[in-house]
Amino acid sequence: MSTASTAPAGKPETGAGIVPFFTQARRFGQLWPQVTRHVGDVIDRGKYSHGRKVAELERALAAYTGARYVIGVNNGTDALVLLLRACGLEPGDEVIVPAFTFIASASAVALARCRPVFADIEPGTYCLDPDSISRTVTGRTRAVMPVHLFCQMADMGRILAAADSHGLIVVEDSAEAIGMRWNGVHAGLLGAGGALSFFPTKTLGALGDAGAVLTDDREIAERAGILRHHGRMGKTIDHIAGISNLSGASGTNSKMDDIQAAVLMAKLTCLEADIAERARLAACYTERLCDVPGILRLPAVATRTAPVDPVHYVYLIEVEFRDELVAHLTQAGIGTEVYYPRPLHLQPCFADLGYRPGDFPHAEAACERAVALPFYPGLPVADVDRVCGAIRAFLRARSRP
Repeated sequence: MSTASTAPAGKPETGAGIVPFFTQARRFGQLWPQVTRHVGDVIDRGKYSHGRKVAELERALAAYTGARYVIGVNNGTDALVLLLRACGLEPGDEVIVPAFTFIASASAVALARCRPVFADIEPGTYCLDPDSISRTVTGRTRAVMPVHLFCQMADMGRILAAADSHGLIVVEDSAEAIGMRWNGVHAGLLGAGGALSFFPTKTLGALGDAGAVLTDDREIAERAGILRHHGRMGKTIDHIAGISNLSGASGTNSKMDDIQAAVLMAKLTCLEADIAERARLAACYTERLCDVPGILRLPAVATRTAPVDPVHYVYLIEVEFRDELVAHLTQAGIGTEVYYPRPLHLQPCFADLGYRPGDFPHAEAACERAVALPFYPGLPVADVDRVCGAIRAFLRARSRP
């Protein structure tokens, strides 16, 4: 979920190969027999969208997350839009969104015909600051959208308490959070519901776009399921125009492709192993970078009011001279991603909301200093060494008088 790619461009240094920011090649080499079996099921059945493989994946995800209902959709953004609509939000309702996140968190609010209202983040966790909720609430505020980012969940204990005190719906942007849990409850299931993304770079990634809505609420699940299929309920030819809390709105076409469901079914078999490998790679990075001058912050899981299960989706550092470091790594054949180059409140598409530089200092600081390093299951430790060596050399040279 980044807005800019800085994959290697030009020629790397002599004798050095490319270290990609992300690749699925190694994992798919191991999983290909399972992928072909699941894809073969789809081909044999002859239904390639919204079919039995999607239903199979929904059941498997429900078992993994503990959700009562999982609704497979076309992508993670659609999952957020349909969830917001299924929660009964009406045009003009305000939804509190952190200023530091992928734009889909806020654009989904706009696509649901609501108004995003931005708030600052906690430095270090990059998640919504619970204290900002009370400062942001107005008479039109109906919901708050915490976003679980990078390796950990937002502080759901305090967020739920603040939301309850103001009578707000909690909709979780859990797009990156497969496998993350709060006191044993999977991300997306602490509020009204959550959204998962299966974009290829995600911890559980497809070969293209796919997403899902998670919820324990039967009515929300029914509404989301109807909305994803042109407002159609089951095989009926009637397209629902006035079911409860949908304000007469029509549905859309957001059915998941069975081919993507087939890929995800195969990849589910190694999800826990992938999560464990991500943790090992994160530990390798931290061990090698913990004493490097010029690095301002390394990933760390915050202490919360309940036990948490973190999952490292990306390995993000904050560093002085971030843009110069990115250019140096690119020249060395090392891929990076900037998360995120500009905070949401300063994006041109939200200019009419009236925000100004300085409104959310923690979000703005993160946008100036944060960069993600190569990180994926199958990344050789030798490549971690190479990345860290290049960072160390750059910062050492940059600090010389």
